[in-house]
Amino acid sequence: MILGALLDAGLPLDDLRRALGSLAVDRNVVSTEQVTRAGVSATKLHVRSGEPTGELHHAHRSLAEIERLIDGSALSTAGKCRATSLFGRLAEAEAAIHATSVDKVHLHEVGALDSIIDIVGSVYALEALGIAQIAASPLNVGGGTIRTAHGVYPVPAPATARLLRGASIYAGPQQAELVTPTGALLVTEYAQSYGAVPAMRLQRVGYGAGSRDFPDSPNVLRVLIGEADTAAPAQRVVVIEAEIDDMNPQIFGILIDRLMAGGALDVFYTSIQMKKNRPGTLLSIVAPPGVRERLVSIVFRETTTIGVRYTEMDRECLDRETTSVDTPFGTVRIKVARRNGEVANVSPEFDDCARVAAESGRPVKEVQAVAMKAFLDRRPEPTA
Repeated sequence: MILGALLDAGLPLDDLRRALGSLAVDRNVVSTEQVTRAGVSATKLHVRSGEPTGELHHAHRSLAEIERLIDGSALSTAGKCRATSLFGRLAEAEAAIHATSVDKVHLHEVGALDSIIDIVGSVYALEALGIAQIAASPLNVGGGTIRTAHGVYPVPAPATARLLRGASIYAGPQQAELVTPTGALLVTEYAQSYGAVPAMRLQRVGYGAGSRDFPDSPNVLRVLIGEADTAAPAQRVVVIEAEIDDMNPQIFGILIDRLMAGGALDVFYTSIQMKKNRPGTLLSIVAPPGVRERLVSIVFRETTTIGVRYTEMDRECLDRETTSVDTPFGTVRIKVARRNGEVANVSPEFDDCARVAAESGRPVKEVQAVAMKAFLDRRPEPTA
């Protein structure tokens, strides 16, 4: 499905055939078909393996056999290294599951012709399309069971589950295998993040079809290819929330200090009405995703809540800088926020205004106004 989507997005099939031809694969072994899955048009990649044309069509291969095939391919040096590394990860996963050594592992389904083409072809396709960075949605692994060369296994299969460590996954309603070991291998190798679509200037869209056609949802994999949109910088954050209705209010102040020290970007409280008409407080924490576990531990340790929820999202922030202005009452720092180089917001630092007001005996609001005027007076006049 990955390779089908990349072909649908514009990778020439003849270029792929030439790259695979170096693996002693006849050009007619690989073909495509336009199909629909739950009403969505997509490219289905076909690999004809019913007529043996040499050793490549044996279903069970050792890692050394596959590495020899890759070494004789038309991939670049970097591509050969990447493909060899991918099969090495696959062999390590199989060896760990079956309690054997990598040298003795025979890659069953993933050692078949179509899987070799999937992996080597995807490495070539991503290189040929010049893809520099990849983000993935959370992966729907499906459900139910699957029959393999070793027997009937639950979905995701053991090798798939092992390869998906560190990835964002979930189980949808479909009782079928929706992520194979090959797919898990490729996504976890290339994806640098999981979540929403990153900011980009979209250029190409491709749909790769799976073999099954589910009536309730399209069994397709979609790729979006574009250039990073630097004009709309987005920062990935996690928002952690918890409702609290039975805690000493004095603890809330200490909690903010502990969370900020733990890496939170922002912490705030909202008054809410909870079940049984009890007043409560909604704790909201905004933080980098990498510190989520640390902050959740602080919440459980320092509060009376017994559960939290969290979600990842993008946020956009203005570029910020601090400058100083001299006023008749003293020096005040000014916070300046810009977007694309243009000033969008200006605010005198309140602590400075309060200090200067106390020292000069003037009202804080007067110091704020004078500081703003001093900043605006020194800005250059806009040119026509």
